[in-house]
Amino acid sequence: MFDKARLPVAVSIIAILALTAGCTRIRDHKGYVADQVLIDSVQPGIDNRDSVERTLGRPTFAAQFDDRTWYYVSRETRQLAFSTPKPVKQIALAVHFDATGNVTSVQKTGMETVVSLSPESGKTPTLGRDRGFFAELFGNIGRVGAGGDTGGTTDNPN
Repeated sequence: MFDKARLPVAVSIIAILALTAGCTRIRDHKGYVADQVLIDSVQPGIDNRDSVERTLGRPTFAAQFDDRTWYYVSRETRQLAFSTPKPVKQIALAVHFDATGNVTSVQKTGMETVVSLSPESGKTPTLGRDRGFFAELFGNIGRVGAGGDTGGTTDNPN
């Protein structure tokens, strides 16, 4: 039979295993699947839109104001359970074309372009004056109607 003295130890081990099962690392890949050999094969002055599309596929997105730049973006992230994903590898490839559709340049960037933003912070930075709560609350007292601005309508009999 099962020893009753070992029951609390077995239950605690099972509970610890169940709790730590949810703390696994999650790896994710988003965007273009980058192949360095294919990226290196795109050459300015030799390739055009059709050959780039045959080699690299359709771009992740094209430039918004003109169609002379195609972007291929690839990103790998890792996260622990429910934490925020953190990028561990990124490749952004910009292929620039001239007016006739020939490749003029290929630019590749990596993790140096990753920026961490914190939209949850309590303050939004603004340019100009730094006014506190009471200055905002009482700052306009006495200014309304000053300088001849009545702010109302005039009765015009005509």
